Amino acid sequence: MRSLFPVTDLTTTAAAPDPSGLLTDREWSLDELADAYAYPTAGDAWLRANMVSTLDGAAQHDGRSQPISCAADMRIFGTLRALADVVIAGAETVRLEGYRPARAREVFAARRAAAGQGPAPAIAVVSGSLDLDFALPLFTEPLVPTLVVTGSGAPADRIAAARKAGAEVVIAGEGTRVDPARAVRELADRGLRRQLTEGGPRLLGQFVAAGALDELCLTLSPMLTAGDAQRIAGGPGVIVPERFALASLLEEDGFLFGRYRR
Repeated sequence: MRSLFPVTDLTTTAAAPDPSGLLTDREWSLDELADAYAYPTAGDAWLRANMVSTLDGAAQHDGRSQPISCAADMRIFGTLRALADVVIAGAETVRLEGYRPARAREVFAARRAAAGQGPAPAIAVVSGSLDLDFALPLFTEPLVPTLVVTGSGAPADRIAAARKAGAEVVIAGEGTRVDPARAVRELADRGLRRQLTEGGPRLLGQFVAAGALDELCLTLSPMLTAGDAQRIAGGPGVIVPERFALASLLEEDGFLFGRYRR
């Protein structure tokens, strides 16, 4: 992995520059990736998204993101999770991707302890209807309790079922609708300031439309799929496109790993 766009806001550089000014081509360690993707050290909640897209804009193939991913993408995926207080995902993505509880990883244990974090990030599932299987390991076997983010009008029996399963219910909207900006605030009020959303496209689109997204970590996969797969963000468009700034760009085997900040 090499850096094509080394920038000053990276905490460290992963290797010495070669005569062309680019960093030498080698695999970055997990510690170097964690430094490069570190959250801001001060301020309020910081919501970052991590998504993958093909060259022709598909965010998934056959309903899942794994076929358009790669080993380096998964290393960054794991690093981003290890840095987060909470991983936010929509109910449909949880079902399609077979979400399980985040696991503790020894390589990141000291870093998380120094940051005052628990052994693993919490998973927060966004669902207005709470149409979720609370018998799944995501709810029955987490290191830290899974959260469900819903509206005040969610079915009472589903709220009760979530709580009986050990999940923490977070009310972040009226009726069965979840307000994306309020969800960010509610999670931050619980001490979950370093936030990571992994989509899906509908949820990311809601964060974008609400102006709640601070950072996008985007893997550009050197693949073409055609078809009618979703883009990384769906739903209603914004009135005026919001421009983000490129913070860093890494490359490995033709995959580009960009980090963009508001």
